[in-house]
Amino acid sequence: MLASWFIGFAAVFDFMDGMLARLLNAKSPIGLQLDSLADLISFGLAPAFIIFRLMAESKNIPQFMFSDVNVVAFSAFIIPAFSALRLAKFNIDENQTSSFIGLPTPADALFFGSMPLVIFQAVNEGHIFLLNILSNFWILLSLSIIFSLLMVSSIPLFSLKLKNFNFQENMQRYLLLGISVVLFYLINFYALPLIVVVYILISIIGKHHSGQ
Repeated sequence: MLASWFIGFAAVFDFMDGMLARLLNAKSPIGLQLDSLADLISFGLAPAFIIFRLMAESKNIPQFMFSDVNVVAFSAFIIPAFSALRLAKFNIDENQTSSFIGLPTPADALFFGSMPLVIFQAVNEGHIFLLNILSNFWILLSLSIIFSLLMVSSIPLFSLKLKNFNFQENMQRYLLLGISVVLFYLINFYALPLIVVVYILISIIGKHHSGQ
């Protein structure tokens, strides 16, 4: 639970740091690399530890023990490995200034980092089916692989940062914000991973529509 909240705080600071750097005129190449290092830890390593813990405690995890540790659970660390690749590609790609190619690491972290909060709500509300899903090793592994591949995919996704408040230019951002507020109001923590899925869908639909 604490890890989930701190990942959320890191996302807020990540959203603000670029803006503050521009306001203070404090941008530098080393700052870019340190920012990516912080992102790798906050949005790659921290979520992976959450999934590692869930995998290790899952009832159907294959047993491959080494010094009393089931090494199969270390498959969760595919997440920071692909997060590092995603961040490195972003740093050298000049085409990702106003939009993204591949799922951004904060969005990936929101999906996986929210799982303790989702489990907390599922326990309180007695949603056993959802608890069974999030305690299934193969589902957790599949999600880890799918979202890792999304991070290094060529799928275009819109940036969440506003350059102005023009509705036409920010329609996708306002739509995501509106859906997010409604989802969170209706289903609380369950909304968090769904918001990431909605973000991906809006980006794909918007790109397809503009392409036509």
